[in-house]
Amino acid sequence: MIPVPSNARIWLALGHTDMRRGMRSLALQVQQVLKKDVHAGDLFVFRGRSGSLCKILWHDGLAMSLYSRRLERGRYVWPAAKDGTVAIPASALACLLEGIDWRAPQETWRPKQVG
Repeated sequence: MIPVPSNARIWLALGHTDMRRGMRSLALQVQQVLKKDVHAGDLFVFRGRSGSLCKILWHDGLAMSLYSRRLERGRYVWPAAKDGTVAIPASALACLLEGIDWRAPQETWRPKQVG
């Protein structure tokens, strides 16, 4: 898991992104299209057209990192808007990366085991 600092904001880039893009072109998209500061320590999450691959761009103050995660089954749950950003908390990012609907996570009930 990415060690998300408590003061970092997490931004979902709405719509879909060309997943052939690398660190430099995603950073340029953050600055020019999303109008955010890529060096501010925030995490920027991008999703591809198929919905099974996401990339996270993060500058920790020393260096920029690009993380990639692919779901073997299912798709990442993403807002329906076509452009812009949505801020989410770190707990929602954890759900999103596991393929859980972060907008309405459900607790599953399990009976207690005795013994």
